[in-house]
Amino acid sequence: MFGIGIPELIVILVIALLIFGPNKLPEIAKSIGKAFADFKKAADDVKSSIEHEITKIEEEGKKTEVDATAPAKGAVEDKEIKK
Repeated sequence: MFGIGIPELIVILVIALLIFGPNKLPEIAKSIGKAFADFKKAADDVKSSIEHEITKIEEEGKKTEVDATAPAKGAVEDKEIKK
């Protein structure tokens, strides 16, 4: 986990316990958990939005390819010219 082993994690928790005290520690842990959850949700929303835009652009590209291969509305075919 980010290059932090069990001994380092224990030291960090002991320091946090000494600084904030046993009464504040659960409240701080809860707020940190909420912050991480909000960050993850925001990142997922951005990812979803980007994927939606990419899909939309790809569909427009396919539609343009189909329109480009179709004959123009007022185009005269070779058979009509030879008459």
